[in-house]
Amino acid sequence: MKTFETAKIPSEQLDALEQFAESETGPELRAVLLSLSHYAREADALIVGDNTATVTPTQAAERLGMSRTHLYKLLDRGEIASHRVGRDRRIRLRDLAAFDAQRDRDRSELAERFAHQHKTTADAANEIADLL
Repeated sequence: MKTFETAKIPSEQLDALEQFAESETGPELRAVLLSLSHYAREADALIVGDNTATVTPTQAAERLGMSRTHLYKLLDRGEIASHRVGRDRRIRLRDLAAFDAQRDRDRSELAERFAHQHKTTADAANEIADLL
């Protein structure tokens, strides 16, 4: 697992990477390079590792932006898969990424529900009024 600091990458270089990806690559490599450019612009650092790489609960909590205590609760409930190495727990990066992706989807769904809450309430009121 390796961490790359991205804050110092000039935006001109990221623009050049995107132009290269759009004009000189096939669809698979284009998707990888455009994702890389997007995340390099959005984050201070990129972490690259293979699917079998593991992290400690402390590292996982830092990456998810939560306390270790909360992370341990999630581990105990089985919301994030983990395994033991001796008496210590380890979390696979792929499991951490899956949890983070699910959390993002859940947040988006909740935001969507809140955005349409007024319409849903109005529709329910109209339906009740029609029944009366």
